[in-house]
Amino acid sequence: MNVDSFSVSAVRESGTERLLSGWQRLRKSALPILQCAVGAGIAWFIAHRLIGHASPFFAPIAAVISIGVAFGARIRRSVELVAGVSVGIGIGDLFISWVGTGPWQLALVVAVAMGSAVFLDRGAVIPMQAASSAVLVATLYPPHSGGAELRVVDSLIGGLVGVAVVAIFPLHPVRRARQQAADILAVMGRALTDCADGLHEQDPEKIRTALQSARGTQAQIDALRSAVEGGREVSRISPLYWNARPRLDLIRAAADPLDNAVRNIRVLLRRALTLVRDDEILDPGIVEEVEDLGKAVEVVRQYMLADPGQQPDAAEATRVLRRVAKRATVDLVDGAGLSAHVVFAQLRSIVVDLMQVCGVKRLSAMALLPPTVERPYVEPQD
Repeated sequence: MNVDSFSVSAVRESGTERLLSGWQRLRKSALPILQCAVGAGIAWFIAHRLIGHASPFFAPIAAVISIGVAFGARIRRSVELVAGVSVGIGIGDLFISWVGTGPWQLALVVAVAMGSAVFLDRGAVIPMQAASSAVLVATLYPPHSGGAELRVVDSLIGGLVGVAVVAIFPLHPVRRARQQAADILAVMGRALTDCADGLHEQDPEKIRTALQSARGTQAQIDALRSAVEGGREVSRISPLYWNARPRLDLIRAAADPLDNAVRNIRVLLRRALTLVRDDEILDPGIVEEVEDLGKAVEVVRQYMLADPGQQPDAAEATRVLRRVAKRATVDLVDGAGLSAHVVFAQLRSIVVDLMQVCGVKRLSAMALLPPTVERPYVEPQD
């Protein structure tokens, strides 16, 4: 009976999680879906009512593809789409008029259209659009039916409508990028906190779990870069968000040091795991530093989500990181083993990376660290 109750409860929780996850995906994609719907209707109206094309099939298709649900690269995608449709229609009309229709003719048309598109450009959209357009021409339109130039015009109309819709009803260019950055920082903060707990309790499982979570951030980093590039595109084509460019530039500048910080955290976690498994002696001060760094990461995360004028700002986040940096002195690893030295070095590197995320120049961030040699490359600053 208890097993059955547990199974029912687990199924309910799983179903609830799926519903919540689906709702979150729908909420995040609501505006792109609306953009696609509006773009398709406008493209059809222009091509059919204003231009006079009887069946402007390619116009709404081009609008939907050029907008897309994915965020970013819409201008390039629109250009690639028009180019791909043009190649596919041209080759489809030409070959079908010569060899007629049939299975082998269709296979030949698709191969030639995709091959030509790949030769012309390395974009992913062009070959797929060339192939699909060639298939449509070969299967829906009889040989010598003409109208190839009208279909190219329809695709051009759809592409232009797509860009216009994005400019008039844009996604916020900064909000998604900073949320992506904040999500990465949240994983980093939890990983460091769990690492500190694992070091304090000599629990390798906690550190191993933290390492797994840190290793799973690459997709988030890629999504951040995509969101930044998409935001830059929106800020260029939409007058509504021209004033968002400076904030977007800050997030773009933070992407590389954030990536570096994640990589350094992975190294720190691997060595921390080895340290615990080897029962290596570790100064409690390093554990405190790892814990405090996790708290500092949370401040940086809050700064990333804060609007201009809100707290914490970059100065506050840097001040918290500076406190961590000042305590990362070389005496913490006196007499320690290799793994402790690596954890110590990675901790200092992460502090520098996070200061760069907050807008501090790399050399300036390095100067805030206590020296570990008599004559450091960067002169320390108080």
